[in-house]
Amino acid sequence: MKSIYKLSLVALAVIGLSACNQAPKTTEAAAVELKTQAQKEAYSVGASIGKYMSGHIKEQEELGMPVDRDLIVAGFSSGLNDQLKLTEEEMQTVLQGLDERLNEKRESQATLLAEKSLVDSAAFLETNKAKEGVVTTESGLQYEVMTPGTGDKPTAEDMVEVHYVGTLTDGTEFDSSVARGEPAKFPLNRVITGWTEGLQLMPVGAKYKFVIPAELAYGERDTGTIPANSTLIFEVELLSIEKASEPTAEVAGDDHGHAH
Repeated sequence: MKSIYKLSLVALAVIGLSACNQAPKTTEAAAVELKTQAQKEAYSVGASIGKYMSGHIKEQEELGMPVDRDLIVAGFSSGLNDQLKLTEEEMQTVLQGLDERLNEKRESQATLLAEKSLVDSAAFLETNKAKEGVVTTESGLQYEVMTPGTGDKPTAEDMVEVHYVGTLTDGTEFDSSVARGEPAKFPLNRVITGWTEGLQLMPVGAKYKFVIPAELAYGERDTGTIPANSTLIFEVELLSIEKASEPTAEVAGDDHGHAH
């Protein structure tokens, strides 16, 4: 519990940077001297923690729990000057309660998002399968040939090299080898089921669009960037195949499409 208290106190303290945001930018610029190494070190300590905590404050506000920034600044000042208006034990209890309330809010929000995703995914799959050129396999995987290929097709045990872009049904991009500028290479039996099945349909040189139902992807698991029950869309180009010298055991992949 002590570690939670210390982390929270530092977090709340450094949000005192929000006080700077309330002042005119010219005043802030004039007040900050960053000429010496010591000045840069002191500023970097505050700025890095402030940057880290800004996301937490934003999350709390988005969860419907308003944050009194003036009191955060006041608490920051009190802590720096060792003039606390609550005992450390009282603050620890308060912060523990805050943490519990935030977790309850997160769980409630995650449940609502999962339920919405389930409904949205079902509607998207139903609409997409009726589009011209879309093929639905027995498992429920949907695919569309964007560019045909003429090379060999991989087996589940082969190593494949691909370029891909992964999005949610609302168009949000959550992963892309194209954006990273480097193809992904991995054993085909070490990824999500939808990829293992889908890429075996592709000849080298082809580019396919896959619409993968949640049960062939991450199911009810929330990965952070991918909500639970999400249908995933991948545009995949199969660049090359490296035939397996011997079969490898199938394991579950932890990445969006490929295994790290």
